[in-house]
Amino acid sequence: MTGTPPRGLDQRLRDTHARLESDVDLWVATSGSPGGVHLVPLSYLWDGTALVISTPRDSVTGRNLRADGRVRLGLGPTRDVVMVDGTAEPVDITELGPAAGDAFATKTGFDPRRLDEPYQYFRIRPRRVQAWREADELRGRDLMRDGRWLG
Repeated sequence: MTGTPPRGLDQRLRDTHARLESDVDLWVATSGSPGGVHLVPLSYLWDGTALVISTPRDSVTGRNLRADGRVRLGLGPTRDVVMVDGTAEPVDITELGPAAGDAFATKTGFDPRRLDEPYQYFRIRPRRVQAWREADELRGRDLMRDGRWLG
């Protein structure tokens, strides 16, 4: 325990939005019949309503997300974690648009559009978001339910 009192909902919401906007990398957990359960670190862009990731089209993660769009994301260290359960939808580079592609490349330092290997973008819409630091923050960790922010 850090000795710091547990954060209230408003502070957790502010901290979570700040993390979504400022962090660059997260953990992506998928499951699906093509590749089974899989966990991989990827870079992302938060556009204010959804997270955008990109991975090789034929990677385990890419195949899993196309087969079953359910995804779990983890941001931050274990003592200040944000967990996101969401639904991923494939987005072709042409559908993504140049502005979003440029924003992704600028934020992550990685531009899949310039690679020879075919990459797939995915837009992940959060359905549930939780945030906590220590055991004393487990109560009240839900910040979003059914795609709606609380508070």
